[in-house]
Amino acid sequence: MRGRFGAAGRWYGEHRRLVRRTVLALAVGIVVLTGGTVASVTWIRDTAEGHLYGEAEVPDAPVALVLGTKVDADGTPSPVLTARLEIARRLFDAGKVRAILVSGDNMNADYNEPAAMRNWLVERGVPAHKVVPDYAGFDTYDSCARAERIFGVRQATVVTQTFHLPRAVALCRRLGIDANGVGDDSAKRYAQTWWFSSSRENGACLKAALDLLSGRDPAHLGRRETGVDDALRVG
Repeated sequence: MRGRFGAAGRWYGEHRRLVRRTVLALAVGIVVLTGGTVASVTWIRDTAEGHLYGEAEVPDAPVALVLGTKVDADGTPSPVLTARLEIARRLFDAGKVRAILVSGDNMNADYNEPAAMRNWLVERGVPAHKVVPDYAGFDTYDSCARAERIFGVRQATVVTQTFHLPRAVALCRRLGIDANGVGDDSAKRYAQTWWFSSSRENGACLKAALDLLSGRDPAHLGRRETGVDDALRVG
């Protein structure tokens, strides 16, 4: 035992400066990460303040932007996504929006959130020409940036869960969309999913701030699409 500890002691003595520098660097990194996260969460909340509403109170907007999330293997929206779509459907039926932009992940042919979202809405009475899919909404930043840059959205009601809503609204507003938001709480009954998703929001807020500071382009850009304009023009 003594020999082993003696070898460790000798190693530490030879590398003491490196160990101290490494520990100091880790401590500084933790402080910077924590401070950046707290600042990002505060900025998100401040930016979204005054723009989060219930369904009955949200101001009218031309477009509802529904953000995608998990679709089951059979192409059915998950309960969490279904809750978002149900809010958008009710907003449309109430005349609070005139078109719905469904933005999500279609990274490969076997997984298609926007198609599943569009099918769900159309099957429940929303006219097909009023539902516009964005197949490259790979994350919240991309969905908001593409809504403005590719689809020309200038004013929208963002629809997602309440834990996600401040970040989504803040991103849209910083990216040029006059956005308000309506959030869903009904998915709280899926306690494990809700807890996991809520707990990762702090890190997601830091990523959102870094995305904005870097001014990065969405993963996919392309020509301007007129789908939303067409949906708004057609009665």
